[in-house]
Amino acid sequence: MAIAGHPAATPLPSLEQAFEACRLETAQWAKTFYLGTLLMPPAKRRAIWAIYVWCRRTDELMDSAEAQGRSIEELSSRLDAWEARTRELFAGQVRDGLDRVMADTLERYPQSIQPYLDMIEGQRMDLRQHRYASFEELKLYCYRVAGTVGLMTQEVMGVDAAYTSAPWSDAPDTSEAAVALGIANQLTNILRDVGEDRARGRIYLPLEDLQRFGYSEPELLAGTLNDNWRALMRFQVDRARDWFARSEAGVRWLAPDARWPVWASLRLYRGILDVIEQHDYDVFNKRAYVPRAGKLLDLPVSFVVAQVR
Repeated sequence: MAIAGHPAATPLPSLEQAFEACRLETAQWAKTFYLGTLLMPPAKRRAIWAIYVWCRRTDELMDSAEAQGRSIEELSSRLDAWEARTRELFAGQVRDGLDRVMADTLERYPQSIQPYLDMIEGQRMDLRQHRYASFEELKLYCYRVAGTVGLMTQEVMGVDAAYTSAPWSDAPDTSEAAVALGIANQLTNILRDVGEDRARGRIYLPLEDLQRFGYSEPELLAGTLNDNWRALMRFQVDRARDWFARSEAGVRWLAPDARWPVWASLRLYRGILDVIEQHDYDVFNKRAYVPRAGKLLDLPVSFVVAQVR
């Protein structure tokens, strides 16, 4: 069957094939996240895989090997084209397998286009802004590139019917907690990837915090480990944990089949902060990650937490 706007000579993959491609990509590039999705019902996990791959495609416009060496003007044009294509997707135009699974997801779980446009805007920030003077500036960036994911997925997660079935009940708003979890995850990414980002000339730690703890940009770019660095990182880790704590308040409102996977993802990603501490804040020479055995051991704990909170 030909689809409007798609040449008949290049047939689309079947929906099953397209979702399987998204599953494989998620499993390859987001191992902790993927483990959490496996705890969801099939329809929800497939929708989450589709959204993840759309987000990854957006990120690749700036950070893939193919994008390296391109001018700001070229990268800006790529983002403009991706925004136009996203608007077409939300208007019902399907061109490839990713469009197909996204169209299916949007049909099952209707949502606003705004978080998707906001994420593209976050990529535009990366075009020209390689330093953040304050946490307020960084928070806007974190919302755009990660907090938006919480908004994209909250309709998929759903709200527990127990809170909405009674005539006098108002559906709780999970948006604030969803955004908080995305910001917490992005702050964790930033702390984990300090060493990699400095190689690209990017510093995401707020400059006001570097000044507060007496640690300079040249020291960061050189990978200097000293007491000032450890104090700075301890402060950043505490801030990330605070954002995880803010997100917890909204998990209890979620549909029962979403609470366990969200708790598992939250706890496993927060575990990266523990590993950073165990490495004595050396993110220049050591990659912080939760080993697979640790992930598997935490799953029953997350299940219990999901039942009692």
